[in-house]
Amino acid sequence: NIEPQTAELGEITDEINNDLGKLKKIAGRFSKIGSKPKLDKENINIVIQKVSDYFEKRIPTLVNADGIATKKVRIEIKSKRDYSAEINLDLFEWVIENLIKNAIDAMERHTGKIIFNIYDNNEEVIIDVSDNGKGIDSKYKKDVFRPGYSTKTRGWGLGLSLSKRIIEDYHKGKLVLLESNTGKGTTFRIKLNKNQT
Repeated sequence: NIEPQTAELGEITDEINNDLGKLKKIAGRFSKIGSKPKLDKENINIVIQKVSDYFEKRIPTLVNADGIATKKVRIEIKSKRDYSAEINLDLFEWVIENLIKNAIDAMERHTGKIIFNIYDNNEEVIIDVSDNGKGIDSKYKKDVFRPGYSTKTRGWGLGLSLSKRIIEDYHKGKLVLLESNTGKGTTFRIKLNKNQT
């Protein structure tokens, strides 16, 4: 009986170390804001998968009527192949985290889904981030990237504003609210240049 406990303890220790690493990374991110960040060619699929894996382990689980634990929110990545673009890894991960957090907060149903659809055109890698949450009321759509805008009682309302700045100012890309329907969900679109020249 000791072996399963030892394995579980090892897994818990690994996750605590992951959380400590995350805290160090968060502290370092603020030093990058306001300076010119270094961009490197990165596999976008792997970066998004890594952030998604971290969140999926921390999303609260619900137990259905049969007593089976189910994820409240499932994260899915759709892509025909791997795509690369020049990004600052820490700052880009921050954007993906913000979009996932916003999507999770928007979930009002018993279960929810976040889908990353990754594809490209000649010059850009495109990432559509969709959820089936409550959506954004049409009268607030123009405000979502404004600093201080939030539908939550806690927080500063800087997540989307900061994300837009990271993508557009530091990566010379685009972050837009592509579509949102009340009660059906929201899609944000990120466009990244394959090569910064």
